[in-house]
This record gives sequence, C-alpha cells and structure tokens, in this order.
Amino acid sequence: MSRDEPAYLVFDVETVPDGELLRRVRYPREDLSPDEAVDQAQREALERSGGRSDFVPITFCYPVAICVARVTASYELQAITLLDDPRFSPQVLVQDFWRGLSAHQSTLVSFNGRGFDLPVLEMAAFRYGVSAPGHFSDRYGRRYRYGTAHLDLCDWLSNHGATHVTGGLNLLSKLLGKPGKMDVTGSDVLHLFREGRLRDINDYCMFDVLDTYFVFLRTRVMTGAIDLDEEQRLMTSAHRWIESQLERHPHLGQYLENWGDWKPWP
Repeated sequence: MSRDEPAYLVFDVETVPDGELLRRVRYPREDLSPDEAVDQAQREALERSGGRSDFVPITFCYPVAICVARVTASYELQAITLLDDPRFSPQVLVQDFWRGLSAHQSTLVSFNGRGFDLPVLEMAAFRYGVSAPGHFSDRYGRRYRYGTAHLDLCDWLSNHGATHVTGGLNLLSKLLGKPGKMDVTGSDVLHLFREGRLRDINDYCMFDVLDTYFVFLRTRVMTGAIDLDEEQRLMTSAHRWIESQLERHPHLGQYLENWGDWKPWP
C-alpha cells in the first residue's frame, strides 16, 4: 500500500424513499402523487411497527448523500469527501462510490453499514447499472459478515447481533465527548429533501462520518491496536485537521462548537 493509499474508508449514506417507485409497486390502483405514496408507506410502516418506526424498506430508497473519510494505516484522518459536491446527483453519487471503492483495497468502516448503507448502495448499483466486479464477485470480501474487508462497528459492538447497541452512534459519540446528533437527525432527512436542502443533508452525513471515525478509534483501543494516549493524540490531530477545513466546509464550525474531550464517568 502506498503512503497516500488509505487503509480505511469510513463512510455513511443518507437516503430518501422513491415516491414514484412506491406509487407504481404498492399503490398502482390509487390516485396518489409520489409524495402521497411516501406518506402512505410511512403511515403503514408506523402501524406495522407499533409506532416505533416509519422507515420505508431500503428497496424503495435511493441515496441523496454519501460521505467518505480516508484514514491511514496508523489511523490518522487523511481527508473527507462529499461525493458529487455540490450537485449530489443520486446516479453520480452511486457511480462515484463504486468507482472509488474499486480503486482502493481499503477496509470499509461503517456504523450499521452491513444492515443499511451497503445494501442501499448495492440496490442502487442495480438501479443505475453500475459495475463493481471486485465487490460482487468476491465471495469472502466486503459482503461476508465475518470477514475483515468491511468493519461494521454496530455489528462488531453488538457481538454480531447477539445484543442491541441501544442509543446507536449518537450514544457512543457522546460517551466520547463528541457531538453526536445535533440539530438534524436521520428522521429529518426527508423533510429537508422536500425543501430542497441537499446541502444540509450532506453536512449531516459528514457529521455522522466524523462520529463514526471517533467510535472506530475507540474500538481500536479495545482491540489493542492503539492505546488511550495514541487515541487522544489522533483526536487532537483530527481536531486540527477539521479546523483547517473550515473555509471549505463552514458547517464544520458547528461540529467544533459541540466538541468535547473524553472524560470517563462515573
């Protein structure tokens, strides 16, 4: 691996339901607009879940934001990229993701990526006719649950589904003193999309990638790959890197305003 080649790609995806697809598949005999089809599907999901979730199945969703962070073999944050910035075209997002993945032999790092983000991107590859032979033809690669080519931190911390990581990425981030969820959460994405606020969705996606990176560092402490002193040095280095990106990504100012240092409690 070259000096500039990332050892890890930390990624996150934000999606919205495809109202036209829902209308055609679920409600072909009803006179619904695409937005009405989404609203109907969400009401049905909420009813089926006993009021717990209005989430529409991923087969009906497509990406509107993909963020990827490059991390070195020594766990330094190298770069963060919002794909297809500033257009955020779903088709180009998907093409760029799979093209970039094919160009690197890096380990993917995600939070619930095995259950959500990666299946969404695989379905999107089907939707847009994107070729990714290195991914789909590798029997024991990133699609293999117990392999090393994709580290799903949610899966790893839950003992591969033996328990639940209740509180999710937000809880884990706040345990580390990092921002976690601020003024936008995943449940806000559809509303923001309908208002045409793709930039805000992508900013939120970047925040999630940063949180995922810091959770990744703590899991490397747990495995013994680094110690706490090195983790704190890496966090300080990441803070400086984020500061250096403020002119290009002004929204990162909000992340730094909510930044805290890790202190164990109780």
